[in-house]
Amino acid sequence: MALVWLIRHGESEANAGFPTDEQTNIQITEKGHQQAKQVASFFSQQPSLIVTSPFLRTKQTAQTTIDRFSSVAQAEWQVQEFNYLATARRKNTTLAERKPMAEEYWQRNDPFYVDGEGAESFAEMMSRVHSLQMQIQDLQEEFVAIFTHGMFMRAFLWSLIFNSVEATPESMYQVRVSLDFFNIPNGAILNLKTQERNIWLGGVLTTHLFDLTALNNAD
Repeated sequence: MALVWLIRHGESEANAGFPTDEQTNIQITEKGHQQAKQVASFFSQQPSLIVTSPFLRTKQTAQTTIDRFSSVAQAEWQVQEFNYLATARRKNTTLAERKPMAEEYWQRNDPFYVDGEGAESFAEMMSRVHSLQMQIQDLQEEFVAIFTHGMFMRAFLWSLIFNSVEATPESMYQVRVSLDFFNIPNGAILNLKTQERNIWLGGVLTTHLFDLTALNNAD
């Protein structure tokens, strides 16, 4: 049996409402760094493998864990965030400014639509979800920590609950609904176990996350 943690990166500049440019280069905030420390401290055993996405914010979040377990093997998998908006459209925009564009994209409900250069289709994202399922099913390591992203995690969670990786208008609509239904905060951990190529969902772990600012300001 293998234990797998899917870990959402710490708070990013985009999460905090700052204008951002390339998806790949968005950094985590000071709060994100604190969340990364909380994640690293939560490990009660050494992982066998530490995985990040190609995006900077997962690498920054994972760094504290990597520093703690410096002898552990590392890998980069295609578990990056769903990037459905073209780079030119999202350039130097905030999350609030992108909201109408996001609504337009999801209302189109076309799983094969590509918004432009730098964007991917819903079908391509679900293909990556499927690839992650297969990678997890094939794991030889006993405990793998995968630093990834919120929307991608929720699509993966949907795929487990509904046992589907199909890219259809119906599945696209259902995944869109799940984005609001499933709450996975920055730094949260989706706990999974595998046995005989089955993936078992163990819930979302958030007990390691706490507000350091509130503690520092407490009487």
